[in-house]
Amino acid sequence: MPDAPPTRCTDPECHEYATHRGRCDQHQPIPWAGRDDKAARYGISSGRWRTLKRKVTARDHGCCYRCGAEPTDSPHALDHVIPISEGGSRTDLNNLGLICTPCDAIKSAAEALRGTQRARNRP
Repeated sequence: MPDAPPTRCTDPECHEYATHRGRCDQHQPIPWAGRDDKAARYGISSGRWRTLKRKVTARDHGCCYRCGAEPTDSPHALDHVIPISEGGSRTDLNNLGLICTPCDAIKSAAEALRGTQRARNRP
């Protein structure tokens, strides 16, 4: 059975051949585009999320719950201490804390590794 001829990228300005799903490598969609807001991912309204962050900031005095760093350059992000995927609560104040960017990167990498290991161990 003969293969179909190559097609052009669906972007009107592009003249490259499509490599995956009708688009060239340069015009592939970005995963999770438009869903960077944790409130959208966790099903919590943005107002509720801001209220939770305000309460946690007042409780923790704006310090990172992992290293104790104060927000000097940028405000810390609100983070789940126990990830939701591992049984943590979405809105419980005891499961929320402020986290600085370096600690968030380390924690996120560890969570991703644990998630990958769980996926590999599934029957």
